[in-house]
Amino acid sequence: MSEDPATKVIGRLRGQFLFAAIFLAGAALLLSQLGNQTTWANKTDLVAQPGFWPAVGVGGMVLFGGLHLLRLPRRRLTRDDWQEGRTWLAVVEFAAWFLVYVLVVPLLGYLPTTLVFMPVLLWRLGYRSRGMLAAGVLFGGTIVVVFKTFLNVRIPGGAVYEILPDALRNIFIVNF
Repeated sequence: MSEDPATKVIGRLRGQFLFAAIFLAGAALLLSQLGNQTTWANKTDLVAQPGFWPAVGVGGMVLFGGLHLLRLPRRRLTRDDWQEGRTWLAVVEFAAWFLVYVLVVPLLGYLPTTLVFMPVLLWRLGYRSRGMLAAGVLFGGTIVVVFKTFLNVRIPGGAVYEILPDALRNIFIVNF
C-alpha cells in the first residue's frame, strides 16, 4: 500500500513549531496593544478609521498564525527546535557588537574604536592570523580617513580627546 500523500511532510520540520509559536505570541502582543496605539474617529466610515487597517493586518496575523500552528505536522518542541532557536539567536550577537561599538565611539573616538573593533570582530569570525588582523586594522584606519577626511562625515569626537593639548585635540576632533 502506498502512503497517503496528505500525511507526507515536505521540507524541514526543525524550528517550525518554535517559529510559529513565537510569531503567534508576537502577533497576539501587537493585537493587545492596538487600542493604545491607534484611534477610532467619530462619524467616520469603518474603512476610513485610522485603526481599521492595522486591526485587519494584525488580526490576520493572529488568525493565520494560529491556523498555521494548528496545521503543523508536529506540535511539540524538540531538541532540534531549540537548536534551531539558538542558531537564530546567534544573529543577535552581532547586533550587540554593533550597539557596543556605537556606545563606545562617543567615549573613545571614531579612530581608536574602529581600530580596536575591526580586529576583535575578525577574531570573533575566526580570522586569527596576524596578517588578517593587521589587514583589519589597516582597513579600519582607511575607513576612518575616507569618512572623516574625504567625505566630510561629521562624527563627534570622543570624550577622551578632551585630555589632549589644544592643538592636538582640534586635529583629532576634525580628522579622527
